[in-house]
Amino acid sequence: METRWLTDEERVAWVRLAAVLELLPGVLDSQLRRDADLSHFEYFVLAMLSEAPERTLRMTSLAARTNATLPRLSHVVRRLEDRGLVRRFPCPEDGRATNAQLTGAGWTAVVAAAPGHVATVRQRVIDALDGEQVQQLAGIAEAILGRIDPDGVVMSPQRDRAAPEVPRSHRAE
Repeated sequence: METRWLTDEERVAWVRLAAVLELLPGVLDSQLRRDADLSHFEYFVLAMLSEAPERTLRMTSLAARTNATLPRLSHVVRRLEDRGLVRRFPCPEDGRATNAQLTGAGWTAVVAAAPGHVATVRQRVIDALDGEQVQQLAGIAEAILGRIDPDGVVMSPQRDRAAPEVPRSHRAE
């Protein structure tokens, strides 16, 4: 099969997207570590639990929603447990499974971290775009996700696509 090389325009678009993919996680992580003593992934785990019924998910569901392997998630949840932000317990419906639940302290932590996180997302991403570009970005992300997550595991129907990382109680409705 012959390689379909990128055109100059496609290469420029790809290199810029790759730069965003490399730089943005560090920007988000730095703000959360500085202001909330959480990594971006820890915040993401807490946010996913905050949006779940009874603030509880099976570890396998939490791993799918955060796109994490079970070993990585288990390590992070253990650190969050040590800080009193999450608790784990056997799933009542299936004793072989383990649930993770956001504690009161975890809820307080994610609620406290959300405004700074949203401000960073707004300052570094959203405010750089006009309304039409925000819509285009959503469409572009949806198209790419359709190719790299065709089953919609990361963007499950349970998640609010408008603001996936902000506790519902802190969203501007």
